[in-house]
Formats: sequence, structure tokens, C-alpha cells
Amino acid sequence: MTFPPIQLKFIKPAPHEGFKRGVAIPTGRERSIFKTSQHNSPETQDISQLVGAKAQELFSRGHMLCAPAVLTALNLGLGGGLDQPLVNNLTAGLGEGLGGAGCLCGAVSGACVGLGLFIGAGKDGGRASRRVAEASHQLHDSFKAERGSTCCRVLSKKVKDDKKAHMAQCAELSGLAAELACRAILLQRPELAQTADLDYLSQKVAKKSGLARLATAVSS
Repeated sequence: MTFPPIQLKFIKPAPHEGFKRGVAIPTGRERSIFKTSQHNSPETQDISQLVGAKAQELFSRGHMLCAPAVLTALNLGLGGGLDQPLVNNLTAGLGEGLGGAGCLCGAVSGACVGLGLFIGAGKDGGRASRRVAEASHQLHDSFKAERGSTCCRVLSKKVKDDKKAHMAQCAELSGLAAELACRAILLQRPELAQTADLDYLSQKVAKKSGLARLATAVSS
């Protein structure tokens, strides 16, 4: 299977004070990727990067906000089977830290919904439910290790007065959460790598007009 090159560049905000780059032991996102790469194949890593890039692009081009962007990229990229109106409904209250409360980052909560979709318990419960809980915990910790927090209010504090920087940061965080979730999903369900929709993941997303972007924000 051949994967198209990832052209979308992640726009990273200033690193958290607690992190120092260039050390021998990977930190933050590099540490989480280092851990999973011991078990994920190169194919899995490529697909996860494509899913992350798609979520970032959906946000940055004005199609949807963080939570629906993450779940949409996972759902359509890995074949979750949900129609888009249902994705929108499931994530409607998650943006801006749970409906504007400034709590859990919508990208993280959207990613956790994606974990439930693909590795959830269904009717069985028990161990399968615990598996989703553990994956969500790991995703939370990996995201926090990279960005210093999972709290929307904390993450947006330095960029809240700069709309362009704020949107760029939220787009990047959407990409990070989607990639981490995809890695966790493919670690437990590697067969999904064989059926991933590479055409969708590599297709360029058109930029929405200003009016359409406003409609997306109001309706999300």
C-alpha cells in the first residue's frame, strides 16, 4: 500500500514551560509516538499522520470546529460508518471546552468519542469498556504531556486576544488529538489500516467562504 506524502505543516504554539526539546529521551508528543511506534507499523504511523492532517485541515479551512473535525477525520478515514449529521450531533456540545465552559479541550473529547466508536464495548461491556477507558486516559496524558494542559481555558490563554493565532492553535490541537486517537485505535484494531480511505484522507479540503465559516461556527 502506497501513501501520499503529508504536505500539511503543523503550526505549533509556544511550548509549555515544563518542556525542553532536544533531550535524549523523547518528551511530550514525541514520547507518546515513541511508545506506540514500538508496536505500530510504519503503515499505521502514516495513516495516523494522514488522519491528524485531515482533522487540522477541516478546522483550518472553516468546515467545522475541533470536536467534529477530529471525529469526522477518524470516522471517514477509518470507516466508522456514522453519517455526518450524527457526527455533528454527537459533538455539538463539546467545542470550546464543553459548550463554552472552558474545560476539556474539544479536540480531546472528540478524540475520545472516536475511541469509543472504534474500540468500544458495544453490548459486551466489561473488559471492552475498560479498554476504551484506558485508551482515553493515555490519550489525555499524551496530549497533556505535549501541550501542558487539556483545559481549553488554559490552552487558549496566550492566544485568546489574537483570533488568527487562536484558530491556528486550535487547528493544530485538532490534528494532534486525531493522530493520537488514530494510533491508539490502530494499535488495537490493526486490520483497519487495510481498509482506511486513503482517497478521502489525501483529498484537499476546499476553503469555505467567510459566510459559510460563520454558519459553521454558529451551527456547531
